[in-house]
Amino acid sequence: MTAEPRSQLLPVVSVLGSVLSVQFGAAFASTLFDAVGAGGAVSLRLTIAAIILGVIVRPRWRRWTRTQRQGVLALGVALAVMNSAFYEALARLPLGTAVTIEFLGPLTLAAVLSRRLQDGVWVLAALTGVVLLGLRENSGAEPLDLVGVGFALVAGTAWAGYIVAGSHLAARVPSADGLAGASIVAAVLTIPLGAVSGGTALFDPRILAVGAVVALLSSVIPYSLELRALQVMSKKVFAVLIALEPAAATLAGVIVLGQVLGLQSLAAIALVVAAGVGSVLGNR
Repeated sequence: MTAEPRSQLLPVVSVLGSVLSVQFGAAFASTLFDAVGAGGAVSLRLTIAAIILGVIVRPRWRRWTRTQRQGVLALGVALAVMNSAFYEALARLPLGTAVTIEFLGPLTLAAVLSRRLQDGVWVLAALTGVVLLGLRENSGAEPLDLVGVGFALVAGTAWAGYIVAGSHLAARVPSADGLAGASIVAAVLTIPLGAVSGGTALFDPRILAVGAVVALLSSVIPYSLELRALQVMSKKVFAVLIALEPAAATLAGVIVLGQVLGLQSLAAIALVVAAGVGSVLGNR
């Protein structure tokens, strides 16, 4: 009776580690926008991540079947769109707000996959927390940049696609091989945008150093953890667990960007955490 909960502990911890890693990576990435723009930052991140994974993993693409290659391509496209749109949103919106809006994608996926009233309650609780977190960012502030909101919604849609594509790929290709292949696809797709946005500044040693840190925090570490978790975790549980993303974004904002937490933010974080934990406990 105890084997099943224990078997779920490692994937749950992996997803939580991914949540923290990717949001701190996003906070550091925002410091590159003035020098290379959002397009340059995302291209730098994905290219460095692809190089690291390609050298370490050396994906055996020649041995993949046509179905496996299509899965890698689909995940690569999802990664490219998700990250490019999110960085464009991050250039126009506060970190917590951008993540809050982006989260509507996987949250909608969780609701679609849910078949029990209990699951709907947890999704609703997570949505309430996400809304409160977003309101904290904008109470008394200027109206949201609509272009930034649009980019965040596109990123959220691609995020849901990443969850679906990643879970299918994890069942057909070893997670490391699939991730390396998809990262290479994503890097190739974003290099033209990065070249236009960043230009020669992309080769500055300081920019490269920060880009390497961002690549590790935002791509190599979290995607490796997530794809491994998706091998044994349902898409529904995964989608609700990452409700912690807005809370992690707020924490990253405090530590890296000097944002201040208020009581409403703490209440929102507590609500989202409760929804994530409740979802896991209810889906053993």
